[in-house]
Amino acid sequence: MSLKRAVQIAAAFAFGAGFAHAQISGGVIKIGVLNDQSSLYADLTGQGSVVAARMAVEDFGTAKKGMKVEIVFADHQNKADVGSQIARKWYDADGVDLVVDVPNSAVALAVNQITREKRKAFIVSGAASSDLTGKACSPNTIHWTYDTWALANGTGTAIVKTGGTSWFFLTADYAFGHALERDTEAVVMKSGGKVLGKVRHPLNTQDFSSFLLQAQASKAKVIGLANAGGDTINSIKQGAEFGVVKGGQNFAGLLVFITDVHGLGLDKAQGLIFTETFYWDMNDQTRAFAKRFASRDKGIHPTMIHAGVYSGVLHYLKAVEALKSDDGEKVIARMKATPTDDPLFGKGTIRRDGRKIHPAYLFEVKKPSESKGPWDYYKLRATIPAEQAFRPEKEGGCPLVK
Repeated sequence: MSLKRAVQIAAAFAFGAGFAHAQISGGVIKIGVLNDQSSLYADLTGQGSVVAARMAVEDFGTAKKGMKVEIVFADHQNKADVGSQIARKWYDADGVDLVVDVPNSAVALAVNQITREKRKAFIVSGAASSDLTGKACSPNTIHWTYDTWALANGTGTAIVKTGGTSWFFLTADYAFGHALERDTEAVVMKSGGKVLGKVRHPLNTQDFSSFLLQAQASKAKVIGLANAGGDTINSIKQGAEFGVVKGGQNFAGLLVFITDVHGLGLDKAQGLIFTETFYWDMNDQTRAFAKRFASRDKGIHPTMIHAGVYSGVLHYLKAVEALKSDDGEKVIARMKATPTDDPLFGKGTIRRDGRKIHPAYLFEVKKPSESKGPWDYYKLRATIPAEQAFRPEKEGGCPLVK
């Protein structure tokens, strides 16, 4: 027997009886967590997404099933060229089978195309642009957690209905901000409101003074924050210094995470209304997950992005196990064909356009007097059923939908 053949047989046995004939590239299922590890999105994704991916691998019981899984991670620095270089190297040289997370829609759209070219798999939890299941949809990509259409329709509709009829947008000047502004403006107009103006700011800017002055001058009832993470926090903090809310205007946080509220404090964040698809204190299962997660991530409670990484990786591993293969297109197709069911998002489905479907929730930040302890920040205002939470498939313009 040749040495090469002996190594192949040994590898097959090591992979477990159930995977003795598995078509696993390199004998290892390799998952790459690509996100912001050091800048304005690090708290809401960052190492927390790595923790979430590892928890999913452990909870799936890969070791007992003989499935060898390796997780790697990298910082894309919120630059599409950097993210593209990492993704290409992962796919071409490092044997990565699946890329997950990828906050920053410009980076995600670039990785989306590369993944398709390389016929690998991509589960988006961090990026928001609804174009990922619209004109840029791919048979290799699933958009898991939320998107700009869901945020716009959940938050925008609720605010217009309660009197927020005139808007001014403060928008992060890249793909995500543009998509969120576009989708929210459409909802505002459809609901009978009007947009009085908009201004776009650089990503991760530290000085919002000129942008806030323009928003104040517009006299709009609502200042829509089409930004996220550190930009949202700084917008609201500096808005307080300018007396925006005291002057009669209100901020609409179009993408708010629990880490943002934690960074702001309830005194500044109270009353914010926003849409999310996960909150750690929804039920016993989410609370148990959050407790384990916090014990591994410096006490931080999971954002919906972290929850999406966990949920997406679990479903991916189910498909790999069923197929006994990590072929990207085949695994994504199997994921779409299999109903989703996990402890964080419950039962759901994945559409042909790659959109993961589950309920969304309209939350309001509690007043300091209403909070019972650390990370007790939200109160539920409304549940948006799964069939209403995301854009109808036929309206997205995805070429995969016929």
